[in-house]
Amino acid sequence: QVQLVESGGGLVQPGGSLRLSCAASGSIFSINFMGWYRQAPGKQRALVAGITSIGSTNYADSVKGRFTISRDNAKNTVYLQMNSLKPEDTAVYYCKMAITAYSRTSDYWGQGTQVTVSS
Repeated sequence: QVQLVESGGGLVQPGGSLRLSCAASGSIFSINFMGWYRQAPGKQRALVAGITSIGSTNYADSVKGRFTISRDNAKNTVYLQMNSLKPEDTAVYYCKMAITAYSRTSDYWGQGTQVTVSS
């Protein structure tokens, strides 16, 4: 059984920083794509940042230059460093990983962590 556990959300003032983490556990053979998505009230879930197994990254235009995604393959963990946070970054953040286990590749999601940017 594969599980993703997120941590690091919370309340922060505009201009502040937060670092999200998402760790995968279980019978994992390999992990290709790792990504962070967010969903604000009344909006659809959308990609924030993604990183492939070879380290190629992509970002939503709204977070370029402020957010940085990284991964630690030895720990099966993906991070999202969020700087210069704005109120419009407020959302529930979810991690997603494309994981190969028992010869099958599937997408797995974390439970979500709330990020609130407010003064």
